[in-house]
Amino acid sequence: MVQQRRAQWIPVGVIVLAVVIDLATPADVTSAPLLMAAPVAAAPLLSLPGIIAVGALSMAVHAVLARVHGTFGWQEGVANQLTLLAVTVLAVLINRSLEGQSARTRRARQVAAVAQAAVLPRPPSRLGDLRIAARYIPAEDEALIGGDLYVVQETPHGVRVMVGDVRGKGLGAVRAVCADLGAFRYAADEAEDLPRLVTALERALLREGGRRGGQEQDEGFTTALIVEFTAGLDDVRIVNRGHPPPVLLDARGTATVLEPSQEAPPLGMAALGPWSSPVDTYPFPPGSTLLCYTDGVTEARDETGVFYDAAVRLPHLLRNRSLVGDPPTPGQILQLLIEDVGRHTGGRIQDDQALLALHRPAPEADRVSRRPRV
Repeated sequence: MVQQRRAQWIPVGVIVLAVVIDLATPADVTSAPLLMAAPVAAAPLLSLPGIIAVGALSMAVHAVLARVHGTFGWQEGVANQLTLLAVTVLAVLINRSLEGQSARTRRARQVAAVAQAAVLPRPPSRLGDLRIAARYIPAEDEALIGGDLYVVQETPHGVRVMVGDVRGKGLGAVRAVCADLGAFRYAADEAEDLPRLVTALERALLREGGRRGGQEQDEGFTTALIVEFTAGLDDVRIVNRGHPPPVLLDARGTATVLEPSQEAPPLGMAALGPWSSPVDTYPFPPGSTLLCYTDGVTEARDETGVFYDAAVRLPHLLRNRSLVGDPPTPGQILQLLIEDVGRHTGGRIQDDQALLALHRPAPEADRVSRRPRV
């Protein structure tokens, strides 16, 4: 916003530069061509009244300078004034065209936002005692949704979660995301345990690949992290199918990477052979936060090619966070993480990022005992 306000002064700067050049050069040297650039520079930066004002100012400055040098004749006076007027009209037409394109872009983004909410709705902020936050950061500003996904669902078997990343880009990836989400929402309620849930997802993806045919049938897959919280939130069960492992933050901000006990391929590759779905169980004590994300976070690189390491960075971020009192919320943790990834990459987002934070609050007495002294 600050840069935009500064850019709006560019046309005035062009006029000032034209005056300086005109006064510093001989009388037979005219700055009229530079003055003509001012309305054109204003076209993408200012509103309609602003463009007209810049054009009028350019004409007035040219007339004064020509009078000062005594050169206000037909060629260097009236002709240049008419040219400045024509350039101002042209700048107005350019501005109207740009405004029309901007309006169409805004409408397209509104439609995309509605589509995103339909395809990838934000999870509820709370399910029972579980606090939830989600963020989706697209690699391209114009694409609000891609091949990354998350879903949180309360089921008869506890709260179940999936974070995934489908192969491919564009509309094909969005269709695959829809298939994954639909299959999960049905199977999460029906499957009695995680292996059965994964089997149901595999079958759904194979059917979808068969309907789409071609390369998607042979090479379509989804890396997925499937999570289940026990009824009292004392434990968390995880199936990792080729996905970046989640990070568990304890109540004091210590980070632990929950690596799978056994490697397993992504979902959708059952045609290559039978694969087991090992379930790893971890304690989830009060005050813990489970952070799940896609490879847009783990494969984010700085200018030297070093990958981002959330497990190393998160404790540092939390220690240096200026918050006295209660621990940070899941949403605040995700915001810290997103901002730090942006700093690591220099603002160059290389892939979509889907992030999910699931937090089990600590009892009030525990929060008071951990509160920093001031």
